[in-house]
Amino acid sequence: MKALLLENIHPVAVEILEGRGFEVELRSSSLSEEDLIKTLPGVHLLGIRSNTHLTPAVLDAASDLVAVGCFCIGTNQVDLAAAAERGIAVFNAPYSNTRSVVELVIGEIIVLARRLAEKTERMHAGVWDKSAKGSHEIRGRTLGIVGYGNIGTQLSNLAESMGLRVIFFDTADRLAHGNARRMRTLDDLLAEADVVSLHVDGRPGNAGMFGAEQFAKMKPRSLFINAARGMVVDDAALRENILSGHIAGAALDVFPVEPKAQGDPFESVLRGLDNVILTPHVGGSTQEAQEEIGYFVAGKLAGFAQEGRTELSVNLPAVQAPQLQVGHRVGYLHVNVPGVLAHVNRILAEGGDNINAQYLSTRGEQGYVVTDTLDPLPAEALAKLAQSEHTIWLRTWDA
Repeated sequence: MKALLLENIHPVAVEILEGRGFEVELRSSSLSEEDLIKTLPGVHLLGIRSNTHLTPAVLDAASDLVAVGCFCIGTNQVDLAAAAERGIAVFNAPYSNTRSVVELVIGEIIVLARRLAEKTERMHAGVWDKSAKGSHEIRGRTLGIVGYGNIGTQLSNLAESMGLRVIFFDTADRLAHGNARRMRTLDDLLAEADVVSLHVDGRPGNAGMFGAEQFAKMKPRSLFINAARGMVVDDAALRENILSGHIAGAALDVFPVEPKAQGDPFESVLRGLDNVILTPHVGGSTQEAQEEIGYFVAGKLAGFAQEGRTELSVNLPAVQAPQLQVGHRVGYLHVNVPGVLAHVNRILAEGGDNINAQYLSTRGEQGYVVTDTLDPLPAEALAKLAQSEHTIWLRTWDA
């Protein structure tokens, strides 16, 4: 089986997949839709980061594709429903780089509050500007976190330990950490926060959620950070609020349009503004995080391709089957209708096979059952199961 890894995925992923017997091709850049359509036939596992977009047209062309690994937190670059319809599993790394993102945000809060970017720029220009004007401690300030998930909660903990007061807003019911306070509405948070940091996901409903109206409701001379998704923020509206002085500083790590490859030109209306930090989507790009992501996602891809395990898949029913130590395994992805499990077991019984263990999970319109047996299922029984009207795919593995 062949694996294609795009966008400079950490070499540990190559090491793991090659160690499991896969042929691996590693590329440094993302691919366009047209290039993906040409490249993916013959590829069984695809590894991507945030710049590679998998559309239904791409997935249609990927006739051999078994699974996709998003070597990052987000999965909005993949049409998850289209992948599920085609039986293609998608995995991500929801926890591996949270600490890296949080440390970046903490650093940006301090740099913005002290206006250090301006100071260092003037020093490099040969100007000695030893002034406290506009420079503040973060202790005692209020941090407003929008999106209180894995990153938001860890940011909450670190920020509070540094003396920041923490408030948060999330549309989901989240447990407050430490002394953090939940705000009833986003407007309530904006009215109180000295620093607003976005940590929402990339679902379509979040597109454009932060624009001129939201900036106007922020406290005068407050700070703004976006380390979530570029499409969430109206950068032109942010520029106007920076130029007017209403927003004292901003840090952005994500942008609505990002270059496809290392060294490509970067364009943004925020370039050249005072006290604005622009970083090239490096929130999770530390050596520690990328190695952990490479290890985690490559393991999930190999576990699915070679043993049918779907735990932590973001689009297929999640079956947490143990590693196959002895015997044989049948994985059956099917349309989720009543009676399918009974049908599977009837065919197994007619084939004269004894079931060692069986694991079933459903997700929306699909069900997935993994069956372990001591003896291999006869070919005629497998053929009968594969030809069922409810079958999406049927795969077998041996220990």
